[in-house]
Amino acid sequence: MTLDTAAIIAETRAWVDRAVIGLNLCPFAKAVQVKGQIRYVVCPASEPAELLITLCDELHRLAESDPQDVDTTLLIHPAALTDFLDFNDFLAVADAAVEEHGYAGILQVASFHPQFQFADTHINDVSNATNRAPFPTLHLLRESSIDRAVAAFPEAETIFEANIETLENLGAEGWAALQAQCKRDAENR
Repeated sequence: MTLDTAAIIAETRAWVDRAVIGLNLCPFAKAVQVKGQIRYVVCPASEPAELLITLCDELHRLAESDPQDVDTTLLIHPAALTDFLDFNDFLAVADAAVEEHGYAGILQVASFHPQFQFADTHINDVSNATNRAPFPTLHLLRESSIDRAVAAFPEAETIFEANIETLENLGAEGWAALQAQCKRDAENR
């Protein structure tokens, strides 16, 4: 499978701009996006073992990078773990890699997937969109950046509830329209 890396990154950037920042799903994302501190990486692997190698490489790269240059990494893998349950199972492998390489307490991995589904929700529940990205994506974060962001946002625990309310107000049709706009934005870049 040949991947159009530029198009994949463009659509993911559009999602970050329109959904993550535009809907304020993550109040910490705008600053790193504006400063160009998000590293966007497309992994062409179709097998989880190959993805794991890239994940480990990116963990090392992030840990060794100056946070002023790269604060966080979005590891986009459109050909691997396209089934959400497989993706969800892989998260334990990702967390184990963080531990194994000595990055516990330094880095962590968050998850986004086109079919993301929280436990005890219906697949079409719009609240699942808080973690839905155009492609399966592992978000590598610095713990120190999270700590600073949470300190600057005194009621960080309210973010999830606010996101659910935002998405319920947007509704399924509004979410679908936003996704379509992200595709159009990517095509026009």
